[in-house]
Amino acid sequence: MASSVSPLSPPFFSLLLILLSTSFAAAGNFNNDVDIIWGDGRGNIVNNGQLLTLSLDKSSGSGFQSKNQYLFGRIDMQIKLVSGNSAGTVTAYYLSSQGETHDEIDFEFLGNLSGDPYIVHTNVYTQGKGNREMQFYLWFDPTKDFHTYSILWNPSHIVFYVDGTPIREFKNLAATKGVPYPNNQAMRLYSSLWDAEDWATRGGLVKTDWSQAPFMAAFRNLNTDGCVQGPLASSSCGSKAWMNQALDAESLKKMKWVQSNYMVYNYCSDVKRFPQGLPPECSAN
Repeated sequence: MASSVSPLSPPFFSLLLILLSTSFAAAGNFNNDVDIIWGDGRGNIVNNGQLLTLSLDKSSGSGFQSKNQYLFGRIDMQIKLVSGNSAGTVTAYYLSSQGETHDEIDFEFLGNLSGDPYIVHTNVYTQGKGNREMQFYLWFDPTKDFHTYSILWNPSHIVFYVDGTPIREFKNLAATKGVPYPNNQAMRLYSSLWDAEDWATRGGLVKTDWSQAPFMAAFRNLNTDGCVQGPLASSSCGSKAWMNQALDAESLKKMKWVQSNYMVYNYCSDVKRFPQGLPPECSAN
């Protein structure tokens, strides 16, 4: 069905502003790095591969995946989230392997009513098991401009970053506490914009306002510095600086600041959810 939205309506005006704002930005090329895998035309690579947009309407969302798979890496991407009344929408940005015992490292951005803050939902799955949610507010409006969201994944730990500030660390405690760690399944990068009105905003109490559709998120400056698996595998990956990157005292101080001031949920504090005792990794945090 053809859209009845006027070319001068806010979603199209927003896209024009996004295109203008990326005209002078140095970036990787999405044409070389990713494939749009669903959405029937709702995902688009434009601006000579410098910008990727995903859109969501009542019929469908959209998504893309990296061409390569990685075993460990440092992933950075700038994202401008859905503006206005984004309640019910989720913009996901994550690494994942395949299968019932898959590993996964998640950023999910949960939309909200106009003027209310986004929630950054993070999770780590190992061998098919998640339930390790930590959620944060941001200290800026993520819809006004692009911001950098990063995942560091090396043999020692996983670190989630926002604009270079660490917000969460998941340590490799396999040897000391028997907690599974994602260290043997290659993962692709995925991103999607989809409707999750049954749970995303205030536990599903606030539904998606489809009169605001199409919703749009934009992506640029993707940097995937990882250990590529398969035919393009590199034998020099062990020399990458991020393979041994740790959090220094200043980084730990910044992470503590974020968690003290902007964390809104921590599974390691939810004793009602785990009546038999908190997960073993919680005692190491």
